[in-house]
Amino acid sequence: MELLSDCPVHTSVPDKYVLPPEKRPLLLNDEPSSDVAIPVIDLHRAADDRQRHLIVAEIIKACKEFGIFQVVNHGVAEDVVQGFREAAAGFFGMPAEEKLPYRSDDLSKHFRVSSSTPYDRNGDRYWLDYLKINCHPVTDEHVREWPEKPASFRSSLAEYSAAVHELAQTLLRLIAEGLGLDGGFFAGDLSGGSTQMNVNYYPPCPDPSLTLGLLPHCDRHLLTVLSQGDVAGLQARHGGGWLLVRPIPGSFVVNLGHQMEIITNGLLASVEHRAVTNTAAVRLSVVTLIMRKMECRIGPAPEMVNEATGPAKFKEFEFSEFIKAYSAAAASREDVLHYFRIHR
Repeated sequence: MELLSDCPVHTSVPDKYVLPPEKRPLLLNDEPSSDVAIPVIDLHRAADDRQRHLIVAEIIKACKEFGIFQVVNHGVAEDVVQGFREAAAGFFGMPAEEKLPYRSDDLSKHFRVSSSTPYDRNGDRYWLDYLKINCHPVTDEHVREWPEKPASFRSSLAEYSAAVHELAQTLLRLIAEGLGLDGGFFAGDLSGGSTQMNVNYYPPCPDPSLTLGLLPHCDRHLLTVLSQGDVAGLQARHGGGWLLVRPIPGSFVVNLGHQMEIITNGLLASVEHRAVTNTAAVRLSVVTLIMRKMECRIGPAPEMVNEATGPAKFKEFEFSEFIKAYSAAAASREDVLHYFRIHR
């Protein structure tokens, strides 16, 4: 398995990464101009009881209109974020032979490195390498599989994953409040699965018009918290087009996954997104996925089946069943939801 990061400079796009014409992106400077921007929410204000309801309302509005937003003043220290980002970049920068022991497509591993994505049913390849990490709660079993190099990798990952997990729980409490639910509604089985992390590495691409960093998809999980750094590349579907999620220093990007849409009976929508490439700079994103326990049953929450949302729109299922359907649908948003939607 060849990694893109094993070759520091790419002078052309290999044929296997060239997408069919109908799947290729427009270059960023050819995208239609738009005044629409992804909402940015200052979480520090949520600590003020007089302003908390305003922040909650902003979050729910963003969830309904976009399914994605950015947060600032979120409580995760910048040195914690940068510490792990630097360690992750250091891993991808290691010689190929030092990464070789970690190369794998075995989903049972708590740490592995691979390339492209397993979800495209046509075998198209995408311009990225990635780490898949089981990261929270931190256990000895997890840590033993994490790499010893760079030297700071294990400690910085443990610190970062704990801080982001806490942020995710805060966000889930605010979303629950905004839906009129108990603040602990999403705790327990709904968000108690092993937290997973994807660290995506996109090297400079000689011709971004020919390929994508990541295919259009919705996340399988409940909630995603993303550190995208200072290099643009994430785009979110909105109003029939693609909005660039512009990097904001010190921010996290938060987006809703399929499970949130199903639990809220469609009131909040999962957001389709993709990654585009660039010619000038490495882009590294750290994606933390908050997920349910595999054995728990999923469906619209009884509290969310009401006059506002109508009858239940989705059937109940186990999360393990959803994972199989997601893979079979090659991560296509509509194909996945069609499988679980109740058709009347």
